[in-house]
Amino acid sequence: MPYMANTRTIPGPTAILPVGPEKGLDAGSAVPGRITMSLVLPIIGNNYSLINTLISFIIILIFAFIHLFSSSPSFLIFSGSRLVNSSSNTDPAHPPPYKSDIIYFSSLITHSSPSYVSLTLLYVYILSRLSSIATMPRFDDADFGVEPAPAGARSPRDARGSASGSLPIPNEAGNTVEIPATRSSISDAAQFMHNLSLSPSMRDRRGSRNSFGTSLPIPRSPRVSRLSSVRKADAASVSRDILASQVQDMSKEKVAAAKNMAFAFDIDGVLAHGNHAIPEAKEALKMLNGDNELGIKIPYILLTNGGGKTEAARCEQLSEILEVPISTDQFIQSHTPMQALSEYYETVLVLGGEGQKIREVAENYGFKNVVHPKDILAWDPTISPWRTFTAEDRAEAKPRDFSKIKFDAILVFADSRDYATDMQLIIDLLLAEDGKLLTRAKDPVSSRIPIYFSQGDLLMPTDHKGPPRLTQGCFRIAVEAQYKALTGVDLERVVYGKPERATYTYADEVLKAWMEQIHNENRLPKNIYMIGDNPQSDIVGGNMYGWNTCLVRTGVFQGGENDEHNPANFGVFPNVLEAVKAAVRKELGQEFKFKWNPKVNPVTHGDGSSAVE
Repeated sequence: MPYMANTRTIPGPTAILPVGPEKGLDAGSAVPGRITMSLVLPIIGNNYSLINTLISFIIILIFAFIHLFSSSPSFLIFSGSRLVNSSSNTDPAHPPPYKSDIIYFSSLITHSSPSYVSLTLLYVYILSRLSSIATMPRFDDADFGVEPAPAGARSPRDARGSASGSLPIPNEAGNTVEIPATRSSISDAAQFMHNLSLSPSMRDRRGSRNSFGTSLPIPRSPRVSRLSSVRKADAASVSRDILASQVQDMSKEKVAAAKNMAFAFDIDGVLAHGNHAIPEAKEALKMLNGDNELGIKIPYILLTNGGGKTEAARCEQLSEILEVPISTDQFIQSHTPMQALSEYYETVLVLGGEGQKIREVAENYGFKNVVHPKDILAWDPTISPWRTFTAEDRAEAKPRDFSKIKFDAILVFADSRDYATDMQLIIDLLLAEDGKLLTRAKDPVSSRIPIYFSQGDLLMPTDHKGPPRLTQGCFRIAVEAQYKALTGVDLERVVYGKPERATYTYADEVLKAWMEQIHNENRLPKNIYMIGDNPQSDIVGGNMYGWNTCLVRTGVFQGGENDEHNPANFGVFPNVLEAVKAAVRKELGQEFKFKWNPKVNPVTHGDGSSAVE
């Protein structure tokens, strides 16, 4: 129970029930963390006598009255017939995980004690009537099979040095929301220790990319630390919008259906290969931007595991490549949600990307003290023995005495351009005493600073005519293998990007905000289509999040009718245009036209022109 570290717990199966007002949460909020009722009562085998049951019930009633007339939080911990009140924990540095009260049951109920079950539930019912019973944040995602992270999990500085050695988890505060990791397990490295080749079974696996018990903070608002790049319509576009609105007034059912669907596109292998657009992508995006029979904009976002430069720079590049305007308000890179980490960490080592672009990304996200590998090399070039440090490198660096600087976290934002140096610095800091270079911790597990990766893909499509190229996931696995070989334990780490639920939760908020911009409706469309080329990230994530998924053959996937292990639930298509057309026809009808009819303008074509040919 990593989130109950401040209570005196007793081993055994558990259930958690909040029984007090959960302050600080918006009961009407549509984002993860909304107020729901959550009660888990596992039944296991112990034998209780009637006398024991009655005594336990009397004790419950006593604590119920204490709860009702006490303003201080109280944790009631049950194990069999034992009860511990942990409200005496008044350490201000380690407050209870919830502001509300929590009843923590361990080995509570038995098959042979129905009266005990009834009395306990009666207590809960009475208490809910006498006090404002609120509930713990819960996410409606039974498919993920993970428990929600408490809103009050300890901060990295509080958790650092814990005997359990679990990864420090930032507490939810300010402009952030914590999303539990989609899948929980230990490091991936163990499976590669004796066979570093990528076997077919490993290539197609749906294994975890995150360590046990981790959560991924994301911004509460999609516009935090982001500059809007919405392009204002010119006069011709305004005139067409007026005509389109008149056409839409005559097709209200189709308009409602169009506003109730949306698309999320991967970029590499779906819309472009490197700096070259896939031809069908241009036509697909133009149609969604209003080149259709209704002249209506069908909302879409770009959801990529790529990164390495600012959102504004990448959107400007994509606008030129795709020949359609792309706004930062509809764009998510792998590291975009990681801006939330700036509320928890000040001094961070950032890695990946070309030149100093990644430094600019981190500074735009609000990190106060950003360190680039070149800064450390300028201070001590011998730290990476096989790296030649040039005068150009020195001109870009910001050296200082790093023996006196304490690092809070390591952030891998993009693919490394210098594996040897980056891996050396990562291992040095992971093994250091409390994040200080030139030191070695006696216990590297408890002293380890957290490390975050922006995505976990192993392969990515490029301009290369051969098979897809290796990407950040392979770099991560190499770091994990090195760490385990040196310490004998698995590296606990956090991985963002697809298929992590945090990325899709953030995408929901971006879609809602984009809907408000283009249709003045702050809501999430019901029918969302994820179009991607990678079954292990795009399709897995979309399927688990309940989206419609489309797999295209223009990128990583080059298989048969569908991927064997991670099949797209809506189908496989030769390219993105065919996928978009199939989805639009499903929602708007088979006869829907994918071109705007310019003859609808009565000024140029007369009053008798039809909107639809």
